[in-house]
Amino acid sequence: MKMISRRSLGQALGLVAAAALTTSAFTLEARADVVTGEAAPAFSVQTATGESLSLESLAGRTIVLEWTNHGCPYVQRHYGSEHMQSLQASAAEDDVVWVQVISSAPGEQGHVEAEEALSLNVERGASPTHVVLDPSGDLGRLYDARTTPHMYVIDAEGVLQYQGGIDDQPRPRPGDPEPTDYVSMALAAVSAGETPDPAQTQPYGCNVKYAY
Repeated sequence: MKMISRRSLGQALGLVAAAALTTSAFTLEARADVVTGEAAPAFSVQTATGESLSLESLAGRTIVLEWTNHGCPYVQRHYGSEHMQSLQASAAEDDVVWVQVISSAPGEQGHVEAEEALSLNVERGASPTHVVLDPSGDLGRLYDARTTPHMYVIDAEGVLQYQGGIDDQPRPRPGDPEPTDYVSMALAAVSAGETPDPAQTQPYGCNVKYAY
């Protein structure tokens, strides 16, 4: 058996460490584009009903992006309690554009075709303005969407004003205080011309089922 010298071993470990640092730097750089308080990443997609939709086309409107997966228990809780439907209806009353995004890859939990995605919303009484199918995960990765749900609020100037969890209770228990509804708070702040507080929180839910 050929023996590896300490010098060679040290060099090999150094290369591994350098590669790890490069990977970490790349990951941080990729996420640096999604900065709260700065311009939201531009996108151009097609909706489940065949319409073209872009950030530019929605200029002048407040936007909510909702990452979803109908098979995720966390999503099921917010739809089962009609919390998500209530948020969508309230947003519509204020002329907010609500974009529901499904980034589950083919063969993964939550993947649906357009007809099923639209039917699910009818069954649940949900009313997003648009539904976007993102099986490639391009839009999800652009926004660094990590969980379902993962929520974003973009103001009329295209600035990302909020990103994170829908509220502060991943696993509510009997007797817990009422959840802090981050999305409602962010929309109210944006409507008043103020900066949401908090402007960014930790999202919770199922991991987005990206294609790899």
